[in-house]
Amino acid sequence: MHSVNNHVALVTGANRGIGKSIVEEFVSNGARKVYAAARKLDSLKPLVAEYPDQVVPVEIDLNRPETISAAAETADDVEIVVNNAGILTITDPLAENAISALQDEMEVNVYGLIRVAQAFAPVLKKNGGGALIQLNSVASLRNVPAFSTYSASKAAAYSITQGLRAVLAEQGTKVISVHPGPIATDMGSEAGLDEIAEPVNLVPQAIIATLEANEFHSFPDTMARQVGAAYGDYARNVIEASMEEL
Repeated sequence: MHSVNNHVALVTGANRGIGKSIVEEFVSNGARKVYAAARKLDSLKPLVAEYPDQVVPVEIDLNRPETISAAAETADDVEIVVNNAGILTITDPLAENAISALQDEMEVNVYGLIRVAQAFAPVLKKNGGGALIQLNSVASLRNVPAFSTYSASKAAAYSITQGLRAVLAEQGTKVISVHPGPIATDMGSEAGLDEIAEPVNLVPQAIIATLEANEFHSFPDTMARQVGAAYGDYARNVIEASMEEL
């Protein structure tokens, strides 16, 4: 799987921000069909109205496993799954809400990823292998104190993504770990990143480039690329190496 052209994709958290931009970029790059997934189907109406022939709305709430299972049955022709949905709480480790925030973020950002992978892995296998693309963050590589629990949840998600890369390789499924920095979205604004945020379309463009290059890590924006450059040797020699090569 090296292209979205003429393939069928599914994107979680597709109603706004990065997820919406991924849907739009995939359609622009020739995707045959894109299942746009969100917790509330009404929030997907603008996307469906804009791309009535390509976009199919589906309900996925990462807190409700039954919606993920149902979506996997509906989208039984999917070849590319992008798990983009996530939540962020502004809190530091000593804050009163730190534990509850981390519990909520783990439920969506980590357990949600596992649920999506478990539900869609058989579908991807049936359809030739395809690709599973996980939206992680530069915060998965370096904790950001202002949203420390989010960073911890994304570090856990990144670790799971590495495990999925190894396990899903056996069925021919490509796995990509995407690590955006500050991006101009509602979530980025809530995190106080407006002044340094970069355009949202950098993320889907980087995903497509990474897919075409057959690589594992994707660093879409300026900050992400700086982090990626510093992280590169370790990523290549440890993270991307097989256990036999270590």
